Amino acid sequence: MKRVVVLGGGESGVGAAVLAKVKEFDVFLSDSGTLKDNYKSELSKWGIPYEEGGHTKEKVLNADIVIKSPGIPENAPLVEALYAQGTSVISEIEFAGWFDTAKKICITGSNGKTTTTSLIYYLLQNAGLNVGLGGNIGRSYAYQVATENHDIYVLELSSFQLDGMYDFKADIAVLLNITPDHLDRYDHKMQNYINAKFRITRNMKEEDCFIFCSDDQITMGELNRIVVQAKKLPFSQNAPVEEGAFVEDGRMKVQYNGNNFEMMVNELSLEGRHNVYNSMVAAITGKIMNITNETIRKALSSFKGVEHRLEKVLSVGGVLYINDSKATNVNSTWYALESMTAPTILILGGKDKGNDYSEIAGLVESKVKAIVCLGVDNAKIHSAFGDKVVADTLSAEECVRKCAQLAEPGDTVLLSPCCASFDLFKSYEDRGRQFKEAVRNL
Repeated sequence: MKRVVVLGGGESGVGAAVLAKVKEFDVFLSDSGTLKDNYKSELSKWGIPYEEGGHTKEKVLNADIVIKSPGIPENAPLVEALYAQGTSVISEIEFAGWFDTAKKICITGSNGKTTTTSLIYYLLQNAGLNVGLGGNIGRSYAYQVATENHDIYVLELSSFQLDGMYDFKADIAVLLNITPDHLDRYDHKMQNYINAKFRITRNMKEEDCFIFCSDDQITMGELNRIVVQAKKLPFSQNAPVEEGAFVEDGRMKVQYNGNNFEMMVNELSLEGRHNVYNSMVAAITGKIMNITNETIRKALSSFKGVEHRLEKVLSVGGVLYINDSKATNVNSTWYALESMTAPTILILGGKDKGNDYSEIAGLVESKVKAIVCLGVDNAKIHSAFGDKVVADTLSAEECVRKCAQLAEPGDTVLLSPCCASFDLFKSYEDRGRQFKEAVRNL
């Protein structure tokens, strides 16, 4: 019986451990931190031994296979020791893929992953298909493979999850865009990050489909350099494409295998140029999956959006508050600012991942009245934006109160921080929820 050790006891790790148990491996889970109570009871329910608060080296190094949580870096000493002795280290996604015969629609990109994944899932559900949602969103993919039976999975995949994938294959792979992100995990080399994103095309065959943005220069540069066997379906807002999707005269046009779909851009439920891209991807996927035009149109015009992604919270005293806490890199904030039409008070700050703020300088100049920082160390934001930065705050409540003092009727207060949340909050979700709570308490 092969021994599987799972490193990390979050959603992904616990799901992988349960699948290993179901498939009758000798399984052990180890976490350096504290496990949440619900995960402990799940492990106990399945009779899976575990440890928390540190790793016992001997119990980890004797594994045949290690399933590593995406949050643990490749250069963690224990991981390096596993590589040095030749142990196979894989991701939960790779492991679950070994036991899953469902069709897999996989989405990656620096920005827009969660919205696009949720939109495709919503579309397939509306079409009455038996579909699961997983990866970097919702419940663990491995747990679903262990306990449920879906015909299709829609999986959001981060670069960290892709790093640990070898034999896994997407039937439909989507690459939305590539902009600098997580460079601290990739030796500050952009090419390493690009390589990670393109792992989504691994093992694809001619009958598979690869959907990508032909307006994205980094994607196109890489695509010309490597061989992708899958059918290539570009989407663009700049120029017509033969097969794929494009915009012309305010209409989104989709063509696939001789089948067409058209819809006015202003009928899409999601606003903003970036969401036109996300909607195009869903429409192309719908055509590949033989979903009727009526169902595609209905889904794209009724989808409600994702929590913490340009989420309109409330208008208070004529000021609109928007929660875009999921904007953990500069490019995400660029998209958010691009879609602003009112004078904006912008909330920035958190754990910087090597940000270059010059990318949003023009938009800040033209659209932002003032910047309020929400973070422990805001020196880099101060030096990038000078006088625009009017306050430093250390809690969502203090930050929202400061913004309310600065805002006038007709303004928008936008939480779109450019940074990870771990200096003051548990996660970007925690940051977003505390922000919304503070707005409701105004």
